[in-house]
Amino acid sequence: MKKFSVKTIVAIGIGAALFFVLGRFVSIPSPIPNTNITTQYGLLAFLSVVYGPVAGALIGLIGHALIDFSYGWGIWWSWVIASAVFGLLMGVSTKALKLEEGEIGKKGLIKFNIAQVVAHAISWIIVANVLDVLMYSEPLDKIFAQSLFATLGNSLSSIIVGSLLCVAYAATKTKAGSLTKE
Repeated sequence: MKKFSVKTIVAIGIGAALFFVLGRFVSIPSPIPNTNITTQYGLLAFLSVVYGPVAGALIGLIGHALIDFSYGWGIWWSWVIASAVFGLLMGVSTKALKLEEGEIGKKGLIKFNIAQVVAHAISWIIVANVLDVLMYSEPLDKIFAQSLFATLGNSLSSIIVGSLLCVAYAATKTKAGSLTKE
């Protein structure tokens, strides 16, 4: 069993806290009931790339559970699990990105954004919908509208926020060969 480093454990705690703050206090209500336009998924996508799939899943799980708990309606586990699945999928699907080497480029951003759009679609259209029906017997028309809006809104905000975070992070890293004599 692989052990977490202290750095990863701290990242999970801080990431979940930031996910909570962004999701709870930096969100825009939408015309679809119980669905907001949020920015926390760009952060989650970025942290999943940097710290891996398990950290991404835990950040999404803990952060989303805290958001739901703070609203007072109880924890809506189908969507909490979907957030964890999104973090997991982003961590797995973006292992090829070279952020630690200070590289992202156009190809890297395209890969990142294709991965996050697909991960959002799987998380919200498949996972959240199936679990909403199985766990809560929600009506299909309601959950389809919510999941479609969540997929589109979260994808758009992740394209902006996640891409900016990836570019900024890569810029802080030393690029291979940058310290050699010419």
